[in-house]
Amino acid sequence: MSDAIRLEYEVPGDDFTRAGEASSDVKRLLKKLGVAPGAVRRVAIALYEGEINLAIHGGGGQIVVEVSPEEVSMVLSDHGPGIPNIDLAMQEGWSTAPDSVRNLGFGAGMGLPNMKRNADEMTIESEVGVGTTVRMKVQVG
Repeated sequence: MSDAIRLEYEVPGDDFTRAGEASSDVKRLLKKLGVAPGAVRRVAIALYEGEINLAIHGGGGQIVVEVSPEEVSMVLSDHGPGIPNIDLAMQEGWSTAPDSVRNLGFGAGMGLPNMKRNADEMTIESEVGVGTTVRMKVQVG
């Protein structure tokens, strides 16, 4: 890899057939660039979980990914309801997903914990009624 690569994606709300496109696209790119399989896996998991959260909770949103020789930086933002209690949301198994989403196999309350587990750095900024921005970085170089 030489220069940074910037990718942007729109994630539609409540469309589980399209959620996952960004993480699949980034995974393909990282493999093509020769990034170590473990780092590719961590990026793909963190980004996929974020995409699903955008679809379930954020009413959709935007993802910006920057790939450099050292790291993959991911910013996921929405204009959804916001997260009233980030500490609670970070607990495994805690979820506000409706039953209709749970019946599809999503919304088990593992999204944010899995994102944090797979990212080297993660911050969440959220304001109720305004939206949420999650920033993650995974070292690849």
